[in-house]
Amino acid sequence: QPRLEESGGGYVQAGGSLRLSCTASGSMFKITNMGWYRQAPGNPRDLVASIARDGSTNYADAVKGRFTISMDNEKDTVYLQMTTLEPEDTAVYYCTAGREMSGRLWGLGTQVTVFS
Repeated sequence: QPRLEESGGGYVQAGGSLRLSCTASGSMFKITNMGWYRQAPGNPRDLVASIARDGSTNYADAVKGRFTISMDNEKDTVYLQMTTLEPEDTAVYYCTAGREMSGRLWGLGTQVTVFS
């Protein structure tokens, strides 16, 4: 069964850093892009950042300059380096992966809590 396994969430003071990782496995179809969404209580799930296999990236305005997304194509693994974290970054972060000729995959989510 195809799946995404996330790690790296946690509890951090404002101004601190965290690194999220997500690895895709079990998919018969090629992963074309990966990314991260986040959802805070009472809010919709919003895009944080995405990256394609060619390295092109897209960031939400709220995280530009603070978060960096990268991808290891050989390992089908995506990373999200988060710096200068703010309490407003508190949310469940979901990994996602797009695939050729198949549906998008979603991870179960990892909690990020930033306290001031």
